[in-house]
Amino acid sequence: MEQYIVSARKYRPTNFDAVVGQKHVADTLMREIESNKLAQAFLFTGPRGVGKTTCARILAKVINSQGGEVDPKQDFAFNIFELDAASNNSVDDMRNLLDQVRIPPQVGKYKVYIIDEVHMLSASAFNAFLKTLEEPPPYAIFILATTEKHKILPTILSRCQVFNFNRIEVRDMVDHLREIAQKEGVSAEDDALHLIARKADGGLRDALSIFDQLVSYSDGGLTYSKAVEVLNELDADTYFEITDAILNGDAGSCIIKLDSIIRRGFDGSVFVAGLTAHFRNLAVCKDVRTAALLDMSDNFRQKYAEQAAAMGFSLILNGLNLLNDCDEKYKISRHPRLLLELTLMKLANLKSFISHVATLEELKKKALNP
Repeated sequence: MEQYIVSARKYRPTNFDAVVGQKHVADTLMREIESNKLAQAFLFTGPRGVGKTTCARILAKVINSQGGEVDPKQDFAFNIFELDAASNNSVDDMRNLLDQVRIPPQVGKYKVYIIDEVHMLSASAFNAFLKTLEEPPPYAIFILATTEKHKILPTILSRCQVFNFNRIEVRDMVDHLREIAQKEGVSAEDDALHLIARKADGGLRDALSIFDQLVSYSDGGLTYSKAVEVLNELDADTYFEITDAILNGDAGSCIIKLDSIIRRGFDGSVFVAGLTAHFRNLAVCKDVRTAALLDMSDNFRQKYAEQAAAMGFSLILNGLNLLNDCDEKYKISRHPRLLLELTLMKLANLKSFISHVATLEELKKKALNP
């Protein structure tokens, strides 16, 4: 039986062109290699799962390859040393690494040392490393990776070229997931891929793990409804339905829907945060220039545009204020469910209240200007 390989490993990029969402890093590193102006110490910093270690491994292979192209037949494993500073953070671990630095490479031009989670090194280990980092032998290159740049000593930072890795944008992640789905012969709905990308919160490794989980459950057909079920997410349709009820002034339907959500095990804070985000999206849709900020499928983008068109901006803005106030008070409230119900009642009566205020203002103007 063929061994199963998770997507995060199976589709790990092997060259800079395949790296997702970090073009600024890949382009800069390639220019340094091509111009023969490669630094000897790098710090890759950014959130987890965005490609720091992957780029470090690609860089290690590229600089030892002819013409900057990675030859899959060549093995430079003896030139690449990886240290996990989370579990090897003592001064003795660092001294063992530095003992290896003194030996020139037997194959290739460079020896590359990748230190992951470098912020976990002890103070004494950092001090032992400092002199070598300041004056490394010409064949040694150090690539430090961390999720917590602020914990790195300034003396270490000043000796490194710092590359900041971005959170991967939803659209880039969806494109990558769609490509993998095609290679795996998986039928995947765009709405489902967008949900995975948003759930991953900028981390491609997390997105691929979620993708594998959903594909296993879906048996080759990845749909939005199945993704919502497995991830136990409040789907966007729920918020569309509640907003329709608010627009119709139907407070009863809103409260019944809330009861159903709570019975399904969702926390009230998740609900109010989701409804706040929904109203934010509606506000964004009211302006053509900001509508492009919506990271979602064309299907949901159209739904938001239609619902936003049916609502006045004053209703959306006042609704956002009510929801934001509810979100702030929720954690300290002695009756959080009552707070949610009151907020929904206010939202359901907001349209008529705004209309009533507008009528009073109109009457006031007529009285002042007969």
